Amino acid sequence: MNRRDFIGTSALGLAGVALPGCTTTGVRSAASPGCLPPVLADESRIIHTMAGLRPYRAAGFVVRREALGDKALVHNYGHGGAGITLSWGSARLAVDLGLPGHQGPVAVIGAGVMGLSTARLVQEAGLPVTVYSAALPPNTTSNVAGGQWHPFGHFREDSVTPEWRRQFLAAADYSWRRFQIMVGADYGVEWLPTYTQNGGRPEAALLPTFPPINRVLTPQEHPFPVEHVSRYDTLYVETGRYLRQMMRDIQIAGGSFAVHQFATPADLAALSERLVFNCTGLGARALFGDDTLRPARGQLAILLPQPEVRYAFTGRAGYMFPRADGIILGGTFELDQWSTEPEPATIERIIRSHRQLFSSFRCTPAGTAA
Repeated sequence: MNRRDFIGTSALGLAGVALPGCTTTGVRSAASPGCLPPVLADESRIIHTMAGLRPYRAAGFVVRREALGDKALVHNYGHGGAGITLSWGSARLAVDLGLPGHQGPVAVIGAGVMGLSTARLVQEAGLPVTVYSAALPPNTTSNVAGGQWHPFGHFREDSVTPEWRRQFLAAADYSWRRFQIMVGADYGVEWLPTYTQNGGRPEAALLPTFPPINRVLTPQEHPFPVEHVSRYDTLYVETGRYLRQMMRDIQIAGGSFAVHQFATPADLAALSERLVFNCTGLGARALFGDDTLRPARGQLAILLPQPEVRYAFTGRAGYMFPRADGIILGGTFELDQWSTEPEPATIERIIRSHRQLFSSFRCTPAGTAA
């Protein structure tokens, strides 16, 4: 089962099994259920709530070059729920289309994760870059992302072409390798074991390099009150820290940022740079008339951090990602919803479903409040 299968649902399928509590001293017994610290899912622990709009296209993301007057324009947008995941690889595809034969300054439109990644690759090729954007981090859609490295919710199976699938595989492979060399506190990137309900393979299991470990667990190896749990390892990104460091990298390398609103393609044509990368995400709908772009709203509840929680979970309850800046609880994928205001009833459902999950753990580590 992958996140596409459960996002938007709030019902939690419980196995109805109640086992005696167990304790752990750091050595897990193969004969007893694996114990994990439960998340304290309660409204009183909410730090803040958020709602972000993913730029979803049934036909998948766009990486394409075209002429804009006497300029070259390279599109790089429409990544749905896979923006963080595919950022480096999609940017790689874009610069490989745009940079050959070009000399001189480059313009990148958009300061989300896609624009920042594209700008860094332009700089690594030795060219000066300016990032133009109506909003800068922390006020971008990328800042609202949960940050799991796992491509999901970014295309419809019957709407993509074999050529696009090859682009997707190439982008995912490069991103997967690029994020691995960024692990550490500077960028807020870390490895975490991830438990997923129903034992299905992650969507990205088709990729040759992901995940490195993916197996179905026995009930003795996990505490979750659900049937058929799988475990794999993947990367997680603390998005606020990551985007700040990416901006610093661009500035240290001589790049600049300009707050600027573009209303029409003619506004882009007025720029002095002769090569422009369009990384505007959902903004490309209005800027370039791409009506196939649709908002897919995701609502999040962020709880007080729990440093002892060193695993993630995805299932019918939604998803839980632990980060240094808080516990991220989510679970909505709402197409064609434009409001960026969190809905109290939806947040309450997210909290309630996770509280039901974690309060029903089949074992609790010693010294941990359930």
